[in-house]
Amino acid sequence: MPETEPQTLEQKVRALPHRPGVYLYKDRLNRVIYVGKARDLAKRVGQYFQPSRRMMADRKTRALVEAICDLEYHVVKSEPEALLLEGKLIKEYRPRYNVSFRDDKRFLLVKVNVNDPYPRFQLTRARKEDGARYFGPFAHSGSLRNSLNMIKRQFRLRTCAPLVPTEVDYRHCLDDVIRKCSAPCVGRITQEAYRAQVEAACEFLQGQSGEMMRKLEDEMKKAAERMDFEKAAQLRDLLDDLAKTTKPVKRFVRSFQSAESLLNPRRDMEELGRALGLAEPPRIMECFDISNISTTHKVASMVVFKDGKPDRANYRRYRIQTVEGQDDFASMAEVIRRRYGRVLRDGLRKPGLVIVDGGKGQVSSASTELQILGLPDLPLIGLAKENEEIYFPGKSNPLVLDKATGALKLMQRIRDEAHRTANGYHQLLLKRRMTESLLDDCPGVSATRKRALLARFGSVEKLRKAPVAEIAAVPGIGKKLADGIAAFFERLEGRPIEADLDAPGEEDISQDPGVDFDEAEAETEADAEPEAEEPSDD
Repeated sequence: MPETEPQTLEQKVRALPHRPGVYLYKDRLNRVIYVGKARDLAKRVGQYFQPSRRMMADRKTRALVEAICDLEYHVVKSEPEALLLEGKLIKEYRPRYNVSFRDDKRFLLVKVNVNDPYPRFQLTRARKEDGARYFGPFAHSGSLRNSLNMIKRQFRLRTCAPLVPTEVDYRHCLDDVIRKCSAPCVGRITQEAYRAQVEAACEFLQGQSGEMMRKLEDEMKKAAERMDFEKAAQLRDLLDDLAKTTKPVKRFVRSFQSAESLLNPRRDMEELGRALGLAEPPRIMECFDISNISTTHKVASMVVFKDGKPDRANYRRYRIQTVEGQDDFASMAEVIRRRYGRVLRDGLRKPGLVIVDGGKGQVSSASTELQILGLPDLPLIGLAKENEEIYFPGKSNPLVLDKATGALKLMQRIRDEAHRTANGYHQLLLKRRMTESLLDDCPGVSATRKRALLARFGSVEKLRKAPVAEIAAVPGIGKKLADGIAAFFERLEGRPIEADLDAPGEEDISQDPGVDFDEAEAETEADAEPEAEEPSDD
C-alpha cells in the first residue's frame, strides 16, 4: 500500500489503483469483516458504494456496506495470485461476511517425492517437510488436473500406486499398451532414464513449457484447417489449462498480522482511566445490557472485563422480574439493584468502573440505585451506541472520544460483548419456550404422554375441555391418569392457557420455578444465572 494513506474511507476508495489485488473491509473495532479479490481494485470496490447498486443489493451486502469503516488492500501481479491471497486471508481472519474458503481445505499442490526409486506425481493440499518437491499452489484445480494428465502422457510417467512396481503390477495395467507409461516395472526403461523424464516434467511445471505449447498450438491450427473442429477445441482447452498451470504465481508466505493481535488491552485500559479522569485504571469493569425485544422474556446481561480482557467465568444473566412492559430504565434499575445489593450483602469485590449500555436515562436509573445502596462513589458511565457518546451521572453534556482511540474501542468491545450475551440469553429462553407446556407441571404426564395428548387433541385448551373418557382413550393414559389430568386442570382454573406451545410469545416469567415474589428480598441477584449455567453466582 502507499506510504501516505488517505484519511477517510471515501478518499481511500477513490485512491485505489486500477490493478488486480485483494481488499479487506474492517468495522469500527478494526476487525476484518470481509475479504475480496478483484481484477481491478478501483472498479470492484467502488461498486459497493454506488447508490444505485446498493439499492438493488441483497440484505447481506447492504448490512456489510453499513458496517464498513475502514479499508485495506494488497496489489498483486495477476488474478490467480489474487485468488490465492484471498483464500489465505479468509482462512486467517475468518471474516463474518465471507462464506467461501472458510473451511480447512487448501489449494492444490503437486508433490513429487524424488527420494522414491521411481517418483510419481501426486496431488495434495498440505506441504510437509518430507524431502519431496512441491509445485504450486494452483488456483485452478480443474486446469491443474487436466495439465497433469497431459504431462503424464507426454513424459510417459507411471500412475500406479506401489512404491516399487513389479511384474505383478504390470499384469493389471494397460498404460504401457496404450503408450501412456514407459513401464519401468518390467525394465523397458532404466531407472536413470526414468528419473530424467521426471526431471523434465518438473521443469515443465516450473514454466519451461514454451516448446510443447508451440507444438500443441501448431496441432490445433492443423486440426482447424482439416475442419476437425472438435479436436481443435480440445487442443485449445488444453493450451488454456497449460497456460494457467505453468504461469508463474507468487507464493504468499508473508504472515499478515491479525486485527486481534494489534489490540493492547492494558494500554487501552490505562488510556480509558485517563480519559474518564479516574484515580487509577479500571482493572475490573462490569457492563450491563437489557434485551427486551418484546414483553416476553425481558432479560439482562452483565459481562466482566479484567485487565482489559473478557473474564467469562464471572458473566451473569438475569430475568427481569418486577418491570411491566418494555421499560429499559426500570429494567436497568432492577439489575443494578440486584447486582450491587448482592455485592454489599456477600462482601464481593467492587468493580473499578460500571458501564451501562445507553444514554442519560439508563445512567440516571443506575445512579439512583447506587445512591440508594450507599455506593454513590462507584464510577459509572453510559455508552450511547448511535454516536458513541459517554454520559456521566448528573451531567447533561456527553464526552466524545476520538473513534481511533484505544479507550473507546475497549468500551465498544465490552458493550458489544454485553449485547451479545443478552441477546444470546433471550434467544435461548425463546428456544426453551418452544418445548414448554402446562402439561410439564401435571403429575404423571411424561414427555412421551405429553406428545401423545397434544397429538390427539391439538392443544392444551382442547384437552382441558375434553371429557375424562376421551382422555383415557389416548394410548398410555388410562382412567386413573385421565382423572388426575382433569383434577389438575380444575386446580388451574383461571390460569391463562397462552403459556403453551401455541403462544410462545406470551409466557408469564413470574411463573418460572425458583422465582419467589413473596419474599422480601425477591429483587436480589440470587436469581441471576451464569452465562454457561455453571458455576453458580455464589
